Amino acid sequence: MSDDLRTRIFTLAKVMIAAAWADGQITEEEKQCLKDLLFHLPDAGLEAGIQMTGQEWAVLEMYMDSPIDAAEQERLIAELQAAIRHPQEREIVVSYLQQMAAADGEPTAAELALIDDIVQGNGAGDGGANGGGVMGRISRFFGGTMQKRATAVAGAPNREAQFDDFVKNKVYYELRQQLAQQGKTLDVPDAELRRMGLAGGLAARVAHVDETPSEAEINRMAELIGRYWGLDGEMARFVAQTAVSAVDYAYDYYRMTRQFGEATTYEERVRFLDVLFQIALADGFVSYEETEEIRTIAHGINLSNQEFINAKIKVPREQRAG
Repeated sequence: MSDDLRTRIFTLAKVMIAAAWADGQITEEEKQCLKDLLFHLPDAGLEAGIQMTGQEWAVLEMYMDSPIDAAEQERLIAELQAAIRHPQEREIVVSYLQQMAAADGEPTAAELALIDDIVQGNGAGDGGANGGGVMGRISRFFGGTMQKRATAVAGAPNREAQFDDFVKNKVYYELRQQLAQQGKTLDVPDAELRRMGLAGGLAARVAHVDETPSEAEINRMAELIGRYWGLDGEMARFVAQTAVSAVDYAYDYYRMTRQFGEATTYEERVRFLDVLFQIALADGFVSYEETEEIRTIAHGINLSNQEFINAKIKVPREQRAG
């Protein structure tokens, strides 16, 4: 797809950040929810090959770090309106906004109405103190989706009492707690421990597809964790078992995929798909459900469907479904 599509998607992201600044501040929790939602923005264009680059994410971070004044808001709105002049372009933007509204529950009628107003530009010039105009409508829409995301995080199964602990990721938190309780230490830098927790949590999702992770899957996880992070067998199995117990199949991993994407390089994420298929293959066969779970994770960590397929076909045809 042309660079024009990337520009439209990127412009929309900047407008949504501007909407989050509408009240003059963004709390740390709001920033995390904002990142969650924006991280999945490329899904609207994955079939067209649209994926955020590291440089584009750096620009979005810059927009999140300081308030956006009225003049810049007007410029961003003008860019967005220019980017959705044609029906096909509007369809792409509508698709993403609907996906955002559905991220943590069914879209409400009010949200769908706001989406229509935003892309059609109805009453675009009705600005004023009551929040009229395009930016006012975007702010109202985005405020609702942010609240849904915050509610979903607050209600996630087995969440930590401290929001900051949740942000660090659940497996990381459980590892730190259990290591302290058992008087054990891991000769791994804190940043790597967090990456280990994220990788373990996503791997546990695959292991939980069949409800109860098998010994073969846990052993395979331990083998791969030990090999990658240089842990001995006992400690690697401890990490694998902690991941499996901390993250069950019902666990909300929306944020986990985003953080894993932020913490890893493109090459690391591509290799990680191979790891997930190896874990799924631990019992000798990759089921359709396991394959689809890995596909979901691949999209969640910002990899294309082709990259998912490249990893899948490394598993011999007779050892996988589909």
